[in-house]
This record gives sequence, C-alpha cells and structure tokens, in this order.
Amino acid sequence: QVRLVESGGGFVQAGGSLKLSCAVSGRTVSNYDMVWFRQAPGKEREFLAVIGWSRSITDSADSVKGRFTISRDNAKNTVALQMNSLKPADTADYYCASRTPGTIRYDIWGQGAQVTVSS
Repeated sequence: QVRLVESGGGFVQAGGSLKLSCAVSGRTVSNYDMVWFRQAPGKEREFLAVIGWSRSITDSADSVKGRFTISRDNAKNTVALQMNSLKPADTADYYCASRTPGTIRYDIWGQGAQVTVSS
C-alpha cells in the first residue's frame, strides 16, 4: 500500500519560513515524479512545484518561484518543500502527490498539512 504523509505545517508570521516534509511508503520517490499543491479555502487547487524522477529536474509556479524550493531525500524516501518569505496569501492546505513517469494524473495523494501565515 502506497502512503504519503505530510508534516511540518503550522502557524508562522509573515516573512517567516516553514519546511514541509512528505514521507513516502510503498513507493520509491526517485522512481516517480513528486509534486506539491495547495488549496486555500474557496479556491481551486494550485500547483506549486514538481521534482522529476529523472535527474531531479524541478519546476515551480511563478507565484512561489524564488521563495519555495522542492527537494528530495532518496535515503529517507521523502520530499520536502522549503517555504521562505511567507505571506498571508500562502495560507492554505498543502498536499504532496506522486505520479508515474509518462502519465498525466497524480494518483497518490497525502492527507494534507495546514499552513497559516499571519500578518
């Protein structure tokens, strides 16, 4: 059974930092594309960043580029999202997900981690 479990969410003041972690079991992160999304209340799910299975190529949304960094720890089988210079607009539930290379749909999702940024 494949499971993704996010951790590291919480409350932070604007300008602060948080690091989210996604622990993966039942699937080797280096063999899959791993991604972070978020969803704020009343808004659609938003893509944040992806790290590819091959050569660890990364990409991120313009809204977080330069502030958020995705990384992978193959030894721990985890994926992280380092978030710096946080803004109240970053308040949302954050999700990691996994996709088999060459497919479109992210088929395995975590339960989410809540991040609240106060002004």
